[in-house]
Amino acid sequence: MLRLGELERAVMDVLWSAPGPVTARVVSDALSDRSLALTTVLTVLSRLEAKGYVSRMRDGRAHHYAATATREEHVAGLMHEVLDTAGESSDDRSAVLARFVGQVSREEAEALQTALAEALRRRPGGREVPTE
Repeated sequence: MLRLGELERAVMDVLWSAPGPVTARVVSDALSDRSLALTTVLTVLSRLEAKGYVSRMRDGRAHHYAATATREEHVAGLMHEVLDTAGESSDDRSAVLARFVGQVSREEAEALQTALAEALRRRPGGREVPTE
């Protein structure tokens, strides 16, 4: 997973915040404080599409763009990528996770605890539990 540049991130923020697919003009208008040419926005959208972050759909003469993953999915992927740099050893990964958990706020720790409990409830032993 590739990290996003500053302008790519700004474009993705617009797409993540949109209620559905939007045109390049909508993205450009949302970034009006940056004084970007529409062609610049189209170039960024094209590059994000090539990287797999954006899908493009034709609607009449216009193209509409949407993020292929949610912001949360993207960030979780980045977190996994960083964790993978710790090495293959489970001890190394455990040390990184322990260091990370030691640096989170109380609220973040509670959110992690809730998320872990839910994940363990759904997948004991790493397998998905069928729901009825």
